[in-house]
Amino acid sequence: MPNHRNQPKYNFFKNASYALEGIKDLIKTETSFKIEVVIAILLLPILIFIDVTLMDKIVMFITLMGMLIAEAMNSAIERVVDLVTLDHHIMAGRAKDVGSAVVLLSVIVFVVVWSIILYNKFF
Repeated sequence: MPNHRNQPKYNFFKNASYALEGIKDLIKTETSFKIEVVIAILLLPILIFIDVTLMDKIVMFITLMGMLIAEAMNSAIERVVDLVTLDHHIMAGRAKDVGSAVVLLSVIVFVVVWSIILYNKFF
């Protein structure tokens, strides 16, 4: 069956380079992503050295990375909407609002999970 998409043959290393370019672009152009990367860099050593169960560390790591993933997805949504139209359109606004909601929800999950685990550890 022929490939009808505009997609080159799969190449792991080339695809990884695209992903790294995307991360570099996010760091260069998105202030919120930069802030969340700094938060992740500051919290990763705590995550490594804190004396909690491996399962707690895994959950903490997933929620920390979830914030970065949500921010990247939100940026992708915003860019696609801006590509389609720079005019104010109610559906464009709603799409961007949903992307922002994903980020907010990921931050809430992160804060709740880390707060519960750290509270149980120290109190």
